[in-house]
Amino acid sequence: MRYRDCPTTECSTRVAAPPEAVWELVTDITLPARFSPELKAAEWLDGATGVAVGNRFRGHNCNDVMGDWSTTCLVSEVEEGRRWVWQVVYEDGEVSSSWGFEVEPGRDATTVRQWGRMGPGPSGLTPAILAMPDKEGRIIARRLAEWRAGMTANLDGLAQLLGPK
Repeated sequence: MRYRDCPTTECSTRVAAPPEAVWELVTDITLPARFSPELKAAEWLDGATGVAVGNRFRGHNCNDVMGDWSTTCLVSEVEEGRRWVWQVVYEDGEVSSSWGFEVEPGRDATTVRQWGRMGPGPSGLTPAILAMPDKEGRIIARRLAEWRAGMTANLDGLAQLLGPK
């Protein structure tokens, strides 16, 4: 597994709730901070108040290995009621990762999916990969596992808020 290939991971769950209720929760940028083991807070920037292409927000994170850090994120895609995507952007404009939520209506339940893709620009993993190129695959696999744990916590929390499956 190579960082340059922009590895991606995703998690999904089905909830017995209308897609509109799911959409309302997944577009609340503060929701993951309630459940994620890493994201601790998020707030809109520049007077923005919700999900719209071009809006920015800041996320505050904490990880036992990487410490504390903040990211600036840019909403890059919105398909109202169905999908929204944001990019973690560094000061130089490079995208270090992309994330998204997707809501898919079903006959008896709504499927909600969260995904994340590394790269293409440098990220917090870059120094470790440069220092230990022979361990790149293991470094990435571990980080993707952390991402999946966070996504699972987010989706489990969302399902709890929406009621039984």
